[in-house]
Amino acid sequence: MKGIDAQLEKLLQLSLAEDIGPRDLTSTLLPPRHTSKADAIFKEEAVLCGITIAEHIFRMIDEELRFLPVAKDGEVIAKNRAIFYVEGATRSILTAERTALNYLQHMSAVATKTRAFVEKTTGTEAKILDTRKTWPLFRALDRYSVRMGGGVNHRNGLYDGVLIKDNHIEALKKQSITDIVKSARSKFPKNVAVGVEVKNLKELAAALAAPADYILLDNFTPEQVKEAVAFRKAQKIFIPLEVSGGVNLDNVAAYAQCGVERISVGALTHSVKAVDISLNLLPVQP
Repeated sequence: MKGIDAQLEKLLQLSLAEDIGPRDLTSTLLPPRHTSKADAIFKEEAVLCGITIAEHIFRMIDEELRFLPVAKDGEVIAKNRAIFYVEGATRSILTAERTALNYLQHMSAVATKTRAFVEKTTGTEAKILDTRKTWPLFRALDRYSVRMGGGVNHRNGLYDGVLIKDNHIEALKKQSITDIVKSARSKFPKNVAVGVEVKNLKELAAALAAPADYILLDNFTPEQVKEAVAFRKAQKIFIPLEVSGGVNLDNVAAYAQCGVERISVGALTHSVKAVDISLNLLPVQP
């Protein structure tokens, strides 16, 4: 990450406040001057993401802590390998531990899941994209984690791109898809991408005619995607096609091999399993 901006700083402050409250009661059992050194270990192979966040959290608790990263974001970490060491006041280390690991475990999980999808599509033109299915207030970190896993970010949110989905089309059903896309193009600057979701080849033809900047094939089977790619080719209109809906690690390769340029996957962020990471105080050297 390039740095901690004001919005992220506030998020980290709130995260620490949620966990610590007025004070860390258990750590008061330790003498104030007690010092320790600890390491953080990956208990499974995974892609590391969030090391800068972890370091910042420790320093928010205690600027005197010494933090030594020994791995970097985007790196595949072997099981039982250390990713950082931290040294200083034991109270501070243990107070920061849980919040720092929470961020590391989730962000690394997103990066790892993304890497798995990217590896399945190697050798094709398809890029793996994220979606807006992110934890509230966590989108910037989720998007960064996707990039660390080799994926590509979709639009930031509702404010920087137009994606005309099924509910928009239903609400505007008196208009054709072609007219809806043309209306969007006339309403917004040229640098605002206009995408549209289609459910069949008839709607695809209308989206190609508009034309949209990209077309989302919603819940198409791989066989239907092949038909859509062939139809686009026959129309001699090149507009990127994006597969969305029902994509998983078992079928993503089949979708990618159909010749689409984009595959968006909500599972990259909405249902990942946290990477197992532990922080352990190291034995004191005699």
